[in-house]
Amino acid sequence: MKETSVLCLLFLISLLSCTTNQARLTVSPSSSQFFEGVFVSLSCEEDDSSAGWTLRRNTSKRQRTQWGEGAGSSCNISITKQHDSGVYWCESREGPISNMVNLTVTGGSVILQSPVLPVMEGDDVTLLCETKTTPSNLPAAFYKDGSLIRKQPTGHMTIQHVSRSDEGLYKCDISGHGESPSS
Repeated sequence: MKETSVLCLLFLISLLSCTTNQARLTVSPSSSQFFEGVFVSLSCEEDDSSAGWTLRRNTSKRQRTQWGEGAGSSCNISITKQHDSGVYWCESREGPISNMVNLTVTGGSVILQSPVLPVMEGDDVTLLCETKTTPSNLPAAFYKDGSLIRKQPTGHMTIQHVSRSDEGLYKCDISGHGESPSS
């Protein structure tokens, strides 16, 4: 009985001391919305780069595809068309899956730049309403879940000390230019 207990304890200790390679997906520039024709760098990184990774995406056509592969730090990919909108993630060859990122590519004239990474409670988050052809400091109206929350004279809005009550779909509108997709 004591031998079984000691073996179980050793097994548990070995499980706890093992580290799992966790893949991470980063997007540069850090935004969830892009205009068509913009170059975006998607980087899959692991704590142990020797394990390798596969970049995958699930686009609006509901296709789960392998989109890049490598061992090491990153892969640069150009997202240029609306059909490239979708969910992107990395998978380790050893099993772990990274954070998932929903990217939107629009042929429209307005986007809402918002952080890609998960936002933690208490963080300040800045949203930027940007047009394709003019300076991004134009007056903009910001909406959450379809309701107007604020009009800003400079095209950006900061939500201070975010909390669960700030969760929702955001979009912006620049008079005479159009509305961004929701994000």
